[in-house]
Amino acid sequence: MNYEEMLAARNEGKAHKTNLPIGNYYREQTDGKWRGVVDVHVALRQNLVFSKALEAECEQNKVLNHAHQLHFTLVKEHGETKRLELAVGHFLTFEQLLKDNPAVVAGKDFLDNVLKDLVDITTYLHQQGIRHLCYSPRTVFVRKGDLAVMLLSHGSFYQQMTDQQAFYGDDAQYVAPEVLEGGIVDERSDVYGIGRFLQSLMGQSDLPIEYRSAVKKAVSELPDDRYDTPEDLQKAIMKRRSSIRSAVTTVLALVAALICVGIYFEMVPETNPVEFVKPAPREPIDDLLDDGITPEELGLGGSGATEEDAQPDKRDYDAKAEEIFRKKYEKEADRILSKIYNNDYMSNSEKKFMSESESTIDELMKVQDEMTAESGLSPERARVISSQIIERITEQKKKALGGTNSRGIQKN
Repeated sequence: MNYEEMLAARNEGKAHKTNLPIGNYYREQTDGKWRGVVDVHVALRQNLVFSKALEAECEQNKVLNHAHQLHFTLVKEHGETKRLELAVGHFLTFEQLLKDNPAVVAGKDFLDNVLKDLVDITTYLHQQGIRHLCYSPRTVFVRKGDLAVMLLSHGSFYQQMTDQQAFYGDDAQYVAPEVLEGGIVDERSDVYGIGRFLQSLMGQSDLPIEYRSAVKKAVSELPDDRYDTPEDLQKAIMKRRSSIRSAVTTVLALVAALICVGIYFEMVPETNPVEFVKPAPREPIDDLLDDGITPEELGLGGSGATEEDAQPDKRDYDAKAEEIFRKKYEKEADRILSKIYNNDYMSNSEKKFMSESESTIDELMKVQDEMTAESGLSPERARVISSQIIERITEQKKKALGGTNSRGIQKN
């Protein structure tokens, strides 16, 4: 609707004009209140088949007792069918809803709630022997506020119309082929319509992955290739979603296990073969003494310190260096591991889980190498000590977090 049409509609006290197969829908303001109205198409008012079908639907509409069924009253003037007056309420077509607020489709559970409402009302109609047939964004309504799906007029009442293609007009693309061709109509015809409607809301490529294959089957050209009922369509989508979630959980658990194995082997010290060298034979001291060299000159007597005297000092130094290394590395390891062992991190995706874990390993190794150089410990001894510290801190943090997180990522 362009700007001029909007002004004209507003001047007439009308809003949200939409073309339906049976007439033009709009909201009319009367005595300060808005009410939905459908002006029956002029070309259909004189059609005897249509008039009888509309009267039959009006009678059936009175006894349809469902929360998602729109009720209406038939208004005639001078014996001619004129219009339908809807029950009081603020109702929009999905076409108008998406035009006013296209981001609504991104809302949490929006698509699931729409499908649930459609399946509920359609299943109820099938129990009454009624088929809706045309699930177009122009023929499916929504109640403003709670976004509950509402249906108005049902196509099975008008199957006697000779040219179904002309009757549905621009909405024919949402109607099953067998309906347009005058074939046998059953529950599978509505399965087709619901599938087309879901595609129109999201676009086929933008449908959630669990919807895609199910909707593709629902809109098959041949009825035998579709689901038997709308409920079967909904169950197939939910089953597909459950399978995807199970697969993701399994993958995350496997990734977590592989990361843990990688950390373990990275921290385990390497075992290098030790090569023993046979010491060279010592010359007899007696021979040197015979040459006039005194024991003091050889460092074997007098006040000079022996090799055995120096050993206690070296052991004390190594023990002190190891103690300092343990304290400093334990503090740094606790800080680094806290980055990944926390509730916020454990609820992230598996992609971020792997990325952060790898960077954590690199940081731990870097700190280990720096502290090893500062302390003077051997790399082998430093690796053993750091492995013990990491293993102990990791176990403490796993026990503190407990189990797995909400996304299924194992915290170990």
